[in-house]
Amino acid sequence: MLSEFIAKKLKAARYKLLKDGSYFGGIPGLKGVWANAKNLEDCREELREVLEEWLLLKVRAKERVPGFAMKTDRRELVKHA
Repeated sequence: MLSEFIAKKLKAARYKLLKDGSYFGGIPGLKGVWANAKNLEDCREELREVLEEWLLLKVRAKERVPGFAMKTDRRELVKHA
């Protein structure tokens, strides 16, 4: 589930070659998920790491993630006496 989401979002990533020769990458629709590196491969790897960390923080905070649905085990919702 997480791997599929990450792969899908990374396919949607957009990269730019900047004037200083470095690369900038971002994922449309995911605010704050971007990376900058000296070469394209490093930029892609950094973007993957940023996306993974961003996703974990969102899940931990129980915030909505665009395009991602969390499944909850209903047994966890039952209060134990």
